[in-house]
Amino acid sequence: KVRATHPDCSVVLYFQEQEAECLEIIRSERQTAAPLGPPQQQGCLTEWDGVSCWSAVPVGQSRAVACPDILHVFKKSKALIQRNCTELGWSFPSPPYYDACELEATGSNNNTEAKASYFVTIKVLYTCGYSTSLAALFLAVGIFSFFRKLHCTRNSIHIHFFTSFILRGAAVFVKDAVLFSDESVDHCTMSTVNCKAAIAFFQYSVLANFYWLLVEGMYLQTLLLLTFTSDKRYIWWYILTGWGVPMLTVCVWVVTRLQYDNHGCWDDYSSPYWWVIKAPILLAIFVNFLIFLNVTRMLAQKIRSPDISKNYKQQYMRLTKSTLLLIPLFGVHYVVFALFPEHIGVDARLYFELVLGSYQGFLVALLYCFLNGEVQAEIKRNWGKWQSSMESNAFNLATQDFTA
Repeated sequence: KVRATHPDCSVVLYFQEQEAECLEIIRSERQTAAPLGPPQQQGCLTEWDGVSCWSAVPVGQSRAVACPDILHVFKKSKALIQRNCTELGWSFPSPPYYDACELEATGSNNNTEAKASYFVTIKVLYTCGYSTSLAALFLAVGIFSFFRKLHCTRNSIHIHFFTSFILRGAAVFVKDAVLFSDESVDHCTMSTVNCKAAIAFFQYSVLANFYWLLVEGMYLQTLLLLTFTSDKRYIWWYILTGWGVPMLTVCVWVVTRLQYDNHGCWDDYSSPYWWVIKAPILLAIFVNFLIFLNVTRMLAQKIRSPDISKNYKQQYMRLTKSTLLLIPLFGVHYVVFALFPEHIGVDARLYFELVLGSYQGFLVALLYCFLNGEVQAEIKRNWGKWQSSMESNAFNLATQDFTA
């Protein structure tokens, strides 16, 4: 089984490993071989032809090998290619690889250029998206931190949620800078500490993102159960869930990769050890979905209850609309893609996870901060106080000038 840094690199690494093994056989044969005589006496030595390794045989004999069993490269893997050992050396493969194995269509140069242009476009789009999200998130964190009347457990959780999105955006830029900034570096064989650290940081930020969304759902459910009686003791459990669980998961994943699959940059999503990251994310999405159903049920009961005043009903609706929108929005596409192999729907996966995903931070800041009536009222109140203060200062200066 090929251990690759990325699914697209599996072919390159397969041939590199096969060539290395073949060259090792050739070296050992040269060290143990007797002094060379005429070709008819020594036969055909082991040879690597760029696709297969041909073991040494005497003159007059032949050797047959099967097509390399590589997905998306050869259509046939059981066909045999034969070479004869003649007095002049190895004969040409018969039949040729492209006839016996039937190469998959790899596309023309125009298709390759179009694909490269597509990836460049995707990168420009998600760079703009993450930049917009980071700007909005920093502004939202500043607003919640600056105004003292906005300091509460609910907004503190929002700040942590915003911070997880900030880390995710920063992790994307760090990963791009480490892995893809130098085009001369072969990404398929890169296995540096920096690139592994960048991938580990990215996985941590993604996990933290999903778990702080889970905390938002948990807190919403707690408020509905406690009838808006906030308990600040829960905040440490929320912090432990939002930051601690992802940290523990990533540490287990790093140790697992170091022990059992320390190859490449650890960005091989086809690796079985990827489930160390994927399983906790799917668990968080599943629990959030249950919370979504439970909160919807409790909300319907409270709205229909005659004992709840109109003001409380409005509070329930205002509080729940943002979280109930985000829970399915953030989790549905991840669950859909998790059910299929990584090479299925690559274009759609890139678009949802990179392009649309890059604007999720902006959407979160919009729903929880910029469209928050409490935030808008506080900004208006402070803006009015600032204007009144400026007018008062201007009036005092004018009075001083007049009386001087």
